Amino acid sequence: CGGTPKPMASAHFVDKHRVQLIQRVSNIAPILDELQYKEVIDQEQYDKIRALPTSQDKMRELYSGPLKASAACKDIFYESLLANEKFLVEDLSKK
Repeated sequence: CGGTPKPMASAHFVDKHRVQLIQRVSNIAPILDELQYKEVIDQEQYDKIRALPTSQDKMRELYSGPLKASAACKDIFYESLLANEKFLVEDLSKK
């Protein structure tokens, strides 16, 4: 290989901070409500995720499905994080 390295495309906030978000998001219920309302997840996905025992499991399920779909889904998730986990988002934004 040679030549000039290509600049990395800036990773989406929810991708860049995936591990921290999975570990630290605790207020997941209103986020799921909003994702369903905005049709990022359907009723079946909503019920499946809500049934999981821990917030970490719920977050992992979101990442393995709906958040892979598109940047638009990630944007909606990010907006919901800002509304429901403001201090966490602010803390991660500094890193």
